[in-house]
Amino acid sequence: MQVELLYHTPDPERAIATAARLCYAPVGASELMETMPEDRVKSVLSTIMKSGHFSTLEHASYTFAVDGVSRALTHQLVRHRIASFNQQSQRYVKYTEGLSVIKPESVVADAATERVFDDAIAASLEAYATLLEAGVPAEDARYLLPNAAETKIVITMNVRELLHFFGLRCCNRAQWEIRAMADEMLALAKPTAPYIFMDAGAPCIRGACPEGKMTCGNPYPRVTRD
Repeated sequence: MQVELLYHTPDPERAIATAARLCYAPVGASELMETMPEDRVKSVLSTIMKSGHFSTLEHASYTFAVDGVSRALTHQLVRHRIASFNQQSQRYVKYTEGLSVIKPESVVADAATERVFDDAIAASLEAYATLLEAGVPAEDARYLLPNAAETKIVITMNVRELLHFFGLRCCNRAQWEIRAMADEMLALAKPTAPYIFMDAGAPCIRGACPEGKMTCGNPYPRVTRD
């Protein structure tokens, strides 16, 4: 898996604070963006994060490039509706030279299960190649391709949705592959807006686990905002 932060709103914390402060300021956003003191920026952000008035967080966004993940992961990812995605197409990319797949550790841990996995992948690729050779369009032959197929995707989310995404997918109960991706995304985002992302991640970082009887029983260390 490779996760890269391609782009983010410049000075995202100042941009967010400016949008929030504009509601109560007699001057325009451009002037606020340039002249608001750093301590005032942090004060405004503190109010936002503690009050839960998160609409202003939507004024900053992040774009990530992710390679080397499975279609099983991206099927989960696109359930996050307030986001933009562009993914490598199986309609237009023909896998005539073979197909990279993502293999779970639970499969690799046992030689017998790994053999079952490898045989099933090989069979699906052989059938896929046969269909292509018979003139079946790639967009139809791809119906045979497995969830394990490696893919590439570009993801854009605003900060509000990112925090929601991290809350769900950094949790220990999230599926292992998407959790690993979310952890990487958070690690890249945090240095760009350290106050906003200070307590981003699984809900147990901020308080009680919301999973009830389904809790993992292994909470992350608590983070208290200053």
